[in-house]
Amino acid sequence: ATTGAGAVFIERARRTGKRSRLDSLSFVGRSMVSPSEAYLALYNAVQVGGWSVVLIKSVLSLLAGATFAQTYEGVEFWLDVFQTAAVLEIAHCALGLVRSPIFTTLMQVFSRVAVLWLVLHPVKESRDSIGVPMLLIAWSVTEVIRYSFYALNIFKCVPQILIWLRYTLFIILYPMGASGELFVVFRSLPFVKERNLFSFDMPNPLNMSFSFYWFLVIFMLNYIPGFPKMYFYMFGQRKKVLSTEPSKKQK
Repeated sequence: ATTGAGAVFIERARRTGKRSRLDSLSFVGRSMVSPSEAYLALYNAVQVGGWSVVLIKSVLSLLAGATFAQTYEGVEFWLDVFQTAAVLEIAHCALGLVRSPIFTTLMQVFSRVAVLWLVLHPVKESRDSIGVPMLLIAWSVTEVIRYSFYALNIFKCVPQILIWLRYTLFIILYPMGASGELFVVFRSLPFVKERNLFSFDMPNPLNMSFSFYWFLVIFMLNYIPGFPKMYFYMFGQRKKVLSTEPSKKQK
């Protein structure tokens, strides 16, 4: 009887151990990510770190009483690197790595990169604008939340508070950021016109002329149709996401 009981015990232990190993392997399989997901997780995590630096340094600088220009110059390197890196998001959309609308992504990335490299860099006077702290705070808060959301969503572990922040704070941050961009561009206009910056007149080998001043004016006017489109798109996303069950928000 003892031998029979021992054999039964050994067989049960063997089956239990086999199931445990299978369960462990199943867990590992569910927790693994594809190479593209690993890349996106790394990209988003790096962006969270970079924009956190921009946010912290901007806030500390403003609290210390620095001028708008000094605040900008204190984060210039970080802003250049991490805002320019956002161009990769257009490629992510084009390659199907993410499901974001490519046109909306293109509009958002282009407007920021244009303000950064075509206005703030060449026209230093634009850095004195009230728009500088507005766009620095709006951009950095938005991106810390957005990239944190994207990174955690890859692993299906986005906390509810982050979902709420992602689809609520834009109500203030989008108008704040867009207004900041417009103030900065508007501040640059007299200096662009005075220096004929990035412009060329006829006659020339290309047999054409270009006015960067009027390019910026048209750029600003494009906010009239462009901003509402993006703003109400986010409201639509907010209604869709926050009205669903918590279990569906991670999908």
